[in-house]
Amino acid sequence: MQIPPFMESFPSPTMISHSLSSGIAVVDFESASAQVVKSIKQRDLLNTWLRLYAQHQCPPSQNDYKPERIADETPDLVYYTVDAARQPPRLLITSDGTRMSDAYGNTGKGKFLEDYIGSRLAPQVMPIYYACIARALPVYTISMVDDMYGRIVAYERLLLPFSDSGRGDVTHIIASLKTISEDGGFEIKNLMRDDRKLPTQKLRAIIDRDLFHRAPGRIPAHDVIEFG
Repeated sequence: MQIPPFMESFPSPTMISHSLSSGIAVVDFESASAQVVKSIKQRDLLNTWLRLYAQHQCPPSQNDYKPERIADETPDLVYYTVDAARQPPRLLITSDGTRMSDAYGNTGKGKFLEDYIGSRLAPQVMPIYYACIARALPVYTISMVDDMYGRIVAYERLLLPFSDSGRGDVTHIIASLKTISEDGGFEIKNLMRDDRKLPTQKLRAIIDRDLFHRAPGRIPAHDVIEFG
């Protein structure tokens, strides 16, 4: 199967090399706007976050984050508490959706993320979360994996940072995880536990452009209205 390159619709990406501390691999991220997110449902989650972010120019409180129909997204959501006082930061999984549990073979609730995913995946996955914490901005990634029958699956991850400290530092992260295959059906069980090869990274983006969302049909405050 031929997979179209995910970067082709972004002709002039700005690449950001991110490294949190010594011992953590340098990872390149594209500078992007919300338009980089493919899933409509993930875009809705992001737009709700952007509306809150625009008010204070810092990550919102998780308590203020109330997207419509979020209950429908629960199977795809994972909640983390961030201990940024440690270097590198540690992320405790406080709730995980069924999609993550199925993809990794067991529940991660109550475990630290780097321990849950294991030493094989940690060097590839953890820098994505560290970038979200360091930049205090959403991060979006796409990686390609094979299911147990060899069908290619796109694993789309959206990380949304939150701050309940009042200082703007990241204290929580909500991750939205989506899987899709051009073959249609696929097997999600143990999708991320394939020992044959690591996922192939296709896109890593920090959403740091156009950090606002204007709801359709709304007139923003301070706009001038002229009547003929």
